[in-house]
Amino acid sequence: MHETGLATVPATAARLRARRPVVIGHRGAAAHRPEHTRAGYELAADLGADRVEPDVVVSRDGVLVVRHENELSLSTDVAAHPRFASRHRTQEVAGEEVTGWFVEDFTLAELRTLRAVERWPHLRPGGTLHEGTVLTLAEVVEIARARGMGVQAELKNPTWSASVGLPLVELACAEVGAAPDVVWQSFDVVGMQQLRARLGAAASVVQLIGDEAAHDHLVTPAGLRGISTYAGGIGPSKHRILQRDRHGTLVGVSDLVAQAHRAGLTVAPYTVRAENAFLPLHLRRGTDPAGLGDAGTEARLLLALGVDGLITDNPEIAVRERAALAAPALAPVRPRS
Repeated sequence: MHETGLATVPATAARLRARRPVVIGHRGAAAHRPEHTRAGYELAADLGADRVEPDVVVSRDGVLVVRHENELSLSTDVAAHPRFASRHRTQEVAGEEVTGWFVEDFTLAELRTLRAVERWPHLRPGGTLHEGTVLTLAEVVEIARARGMGVQAELKNPTWSASVGLPLVELACAEVGAAPDVVWQSFDVVGMQQLRARLGAAASVVQLIGDEAAHDHLVTPAGLRGISTYAGGIGPSKHRILQRDRHGTLVGVSDLVAQAHRAGLTVAPYTVRAENAFLPLHLRRGTDPAGLGDAGTEARLLLALGVDGLITDNPEIAVRERAALAAPALAPVRPRS
């Protein structure tokens, strides 16, 4: 990616750089507690997160619940419940064929009988010690507000959800709306445009951008200008900024942060994670994929490049690196006369 002639929005770039980057606890504090559990969200607050990031799906009875995706087998113990065996099925979700148990086949009362479990036990065995119950979005907002945090909620496949009779955008607007402490985000462009149309300029909207080729058009100057018509920020994959080759070697740094700022957009990339499995080769420590590498350097580089926030499974790392970069340089030590 190369610098372009995209016009600067007056005063915007300086204003964005002056902001204190926000630390966004991804699904709580997912490196330490199972995703989307009360324990995870509360720990994120203890570790210094400014916001938490729940993923939002819809139950059969129209309740907004928080799960990584609408398929339940990886993040709950649904397979251990014989009475739900008949609900195991295959369906197309946003263009992909998926087999399992789906949130939209369960009422909230039925979901409450499941346990929220560690999604990656092979990488995070400690998370298996902290199971929880399935939470609603309203409960997450309540937890966050009680602990002085905001919420950055991701709507999962809202256009597809509406196509199967579960109007996710409509429900989110009705339940939470344009609350000043809630940011809405999604990979679904149409869904975010619909949410903006419903809530107006008071809503905080972020367009998520994956690192797949299908999203390349969103990071062009024209794509960023288009996003700025309905959103105030982007949430790109960190690989859009810290570029790697297919072997995991860091090969370059893009100018996406600068381009987005020129378009008047904030930038909060995802997802900073401490395990070797998620780090570029030079930041891994040892050969164990579950071993802890140097995620602090990755977070520091992103912050130094001017991002406005970091979405992370390890809020404590981002908080530490933000403080280190903000600290004034030490004055030189002078010998006494």
